[in-house]
Amino acid sequence: QESFAGSHLSKQIIRSATSSALNYGEAQSAESPRDFIHKMGVCLKELRETFINAKIIRYGKLSSNEKLLNECFLENNELISIFVKSIETAKKNNSKK
Repeated sequence: QESFAGSHLSKQIIRSATSSALNYGEAQSAESPRDFIHKMGVCLKELRETFINAKIIRYGKLSSNEKLLNECFLENNELISIFVKSIETAKKNNSKK
């Protein structure tokens, strides 16, 4: 049986994870480099929210599916690293113009 906290955080992860994916789609059609950087920043915020929720679930032992949780945890952390690097690169390229 799932706890109230586990259910709430699971739903929150769905919202923040899908939001980061949808905002990434928006970033792909950004109107300018500055708009791209902003939209990628929104994606990064959502990914970090997802990561924190996953940490709470993991360390609060709110999930019985440890394998899936670990996979999600690692994947989300990798995405954060990719987005940070992408934003850094975009800022660097934008400052050269």
